[in-house]
Amino acid sequence: MNFKGRTVILFVLLAMFASSIMTLMIVNPSTLAAGLKGGAVGSTVTSGLSTKDMNKLSTTYQLIEGKFLSQVDHDKVMTGAINGMLSSLEDPFTVYMDQKEAKQFDESITSSFQGIGAEVSSEEGKVTIVSPIKGSPAEKAGLHANDVILSVNGEKLDGLTLNQAIMKIRGPKGTQAKLEIVRSGSSDPIQMTVVRDDIDVETVYAEMLPNNIGKIEIRQFSSNTSKRFKDELAGLEAKGMKGLVIDVRNDPGGLLSAVVEIVEPFVPKGKPIVKIENRKGEQEDTTSQGTGKNYPVTVLINKGSASASEILAGALHDSSGSKLIGETTYGKGTVQVTFEKEMGDGSNIKMTVYKWLTPSGTWIHKKGIAPDIAIDQPAYFKVAPLTKKATLVQDTSSEDVKNLQTMLKGLGLNPERADGYFSEKTALAVKAFQRMQNLPITGEVDTETATRLEKMILAEIKDPKNDLQLKAATQHLQSIMTK
Repeated sequence: MNFKGRTVILFVLLAMFASSIMTLMIVNPSTLAAGLKGGAVGSTVTSGLSTKDMNKLSTTYQLIEGKFLSQVDHDKVMTGAINGMLSSLEDPFTVYMDQKEAKQFDESITSSFQGIGAEVSSEEGKVTIVSPIKGSPAEKAGLHANDVILSVNGEKLDGLTLNQAIMKIRGPKGTQAKLEIVRSGSSDPIQMTVVRDDIDVETVYAEMLPNNIGKIEIRQFSSNTSKRFKDELAGLEAKGMKGLVIDVRNDPGGLLSAVVEIVEPFVPKGKPIVKIENRKGEQEDTTSQGTGKNYPVTVLINKGSASASEILAGALHDSSGSKLIGETTYGKGTVQVTFEKEMGDGSNIKMTVYKWLTPSGTWIHKKGIAPDIAIDQPAYFKVAPLTKKATLVQDTSSEDVKNLQTMLKGLGLNPERADGYFSEKTALAVKAFQRMQNLPITGEVDTETATRLEKMILAEIKDPKNDLQLKAATQHLQSIMTK
């Protein structure tokens, strides 16, 4: 969350993806808001340094400037000093942005953007995917939450700050980001190519499902999301909707003001939507002014649901009794403050200052929110793309073969094995696929066969009939509606 004066904003998406990932909440002039005034860089930081401290810093800089073997860049040394102080806090969400990075960060909040479309954080010094944005190049390429990015276009990310790594991944539409990633469960790094593109700024998608069940998917919480949600909700209600599914899977977060406006109509007046807690343990609630709805609501969540999505899920679960269906969420429960004006030169510091809690008082940081009804998607929903480094042939073993077998099984072609050994049955399944696709029937997986397989699996993933979590949500609503 980012606090400017009495405005509270939660930033959970960094400038690389430029996608309005922050959470905005109006806070009353309380002890929490008042605490910010004492935290201005110009006063607290200065008063916290003794003359001895200042002399040590000044002497260090003078020694570097006057004695170091090579001539030094003033701005680079200053940036290093600031990054050093912030890195000592060992908090992945506390970062320094130079003028260029800060400008891109500001643009990310208010404008459309180009990139791969995902949120990242630094986990134990590793650049880690929080969530790919739905419909983004990152999602289409097969990036998953918790994937660790090792390199971009051959450049290792080790030793870089998060913002420096982000600058390596960013790029104009149409250019390629060749990523080397590590995924839990895979022994070898995976090579993936993501073609950067314009990221769709539309954040709300609605449809009426059978049995008068409405579904509204929120891909991010941006400045127009609450209005779009209200419009789509009104349209569904006008059509006679009897129950609603809100889908925030792989939604990395957004403006908290949008969350409050979306949640409020579902939460009875006076009940809390979110709690903010400062370092002293003092809490402040944002309470609802709504009235509640006369139909049941379920919320779809997964491990890519982060920050503002978790606030929505927690609020609807704790304060309106909505059931959460899917997987445990990401677990982002800290609150950041940005200090741009205080820096005075166009740079910016984003620092963790508060934590947020669910209405029941639960801090979900690094734990996430568990679903009421846990449902895993089919295995092929999480399969890694094939590396295509070499043709896959019989009597070999690899992670690629294991992923191949998962894809074949997902397409109804039983390879019998799923352990990564390319057996005769696996070859027969490959031949069956090649026959279906009018490809040369070799039983071996070359680049063309691999590409066709991936395309077919992506189509299966997008087909609603294979969405087990959505099925569970609608079945739960039907059971309530028929009572």
